[in-house]
Amino acid sequence: MTYKKLLLFCLSLTLMTTGCSTLNGPSEAEINAEAAKAYNEVKSKSKISHNPEWNAMVQRVAKRIAASSGENFNWEYILIESPEVNAWCMPGGKIAVYTGIMPVLKTEGALAAVLGHEVAHATLRHGKAGYQRAIKGNMAGMLIGGAAVIGGQLLCKNSTCRTLTGLGGAAAGLAVTFFQRKYGRDDETQADKYGQIYMARAGYDPAEAIVLWDRMSAGKQGAAPPEFMSTHPSDTQRKANLRGWLSEAEQVYQQAPQKYGTGEKI
Repeated sequence: MTYKKLLLFCLSLTLMTTGCSTLNGPSEAEINAEAAKAYNEVKSKSKISHNPEWNAMVQRVAKRIAASSGENFNWEYILIESPEVNAWCMPGGKIAVYTGIMPVLKTEGALAAVLGHEVAHATLRHGKAGYQRAIKGNMAGMLIGGAAVIGGQLLCKNSTCRTLTGLGGAAAGLAVTFFQRKYGRDDETQADKYGQIYMARAGYDPAEAIVLWDRMSAGKQGAAPPEFMSTHPSDTQRKANLRGWLSEAEQVYQQAPQKYGTGEKI
C-alpha cells in the first residue's frame, strides 16, 4: 500500500468510527481526555522503574514544576525503565521521564530544567496547535483511534512516537498526533524560556538550565543526539538564549519560597 493510499484509507476508517466532528477541531477537554487514555496505556504497558531514589526525585521535582506553572491540570508523573534519553509531557499534564536520561542530567536541578521545558510545551498548548496543523494537512485519519496504528511507524519521525505507537490504542493516536513531528523553532525557544522561569519559581537555580546543554552534548559521545536535543534551535543557540534570560530568571529564583539550588546529585 502506497503512503498516499495509506493516508486515504486511515482517513476514511477514522471518519467512519469517530464522525466528521473531528474535522471541526477538538476542544481542550477532548484532547486532554485522549491524553489521559493514552497515558493509562503507557502506564499499563511500559516497565515502570522501581528505583526508589530516582522515583522520589522525579515525583518531587515534577510536583514542584507543576505547581510553579500555575496550571490546574490533573498532573501525573511516572519514571519508565528505558535506555532512551528522553522525557515528555502530554497535554493535560501527563509526564513521563525515562531512566536513560537520569545519569546524563547529573543533578536534580537539571531534571527541573528538562521538566520545566516539557511542561511549558503543555501549558503553552503547543501540542494543540500541532494537532490543528495536522488536521489542516489532511492527516485527520491518523490522529485518533485505532487507525493510527496502521501507519504510525511510517509517520513517526522520532523514538517517542514509535514507542507509543507500538503500544496501540489511544497511545498510538496520541503518538501520531503530538509526537510524530518536532516542535518548531519558535515553540522550542518559548518552552526554553518558560521552562527556565518554572524551574526558578520552583526553587531551582536557573543557571543549571545552561549547564544542562553541556551535559547533553557530552552525553552524545559521537553518536546521534538524544531526542531531547534533536530539535531547533541548536544547543549552542539555546545556551545563548538561556544566558540572555538568566537575569530575569534569577530574580524569580530569589523570590522562591524555598531554594534548593541544584538539588541532589544523580
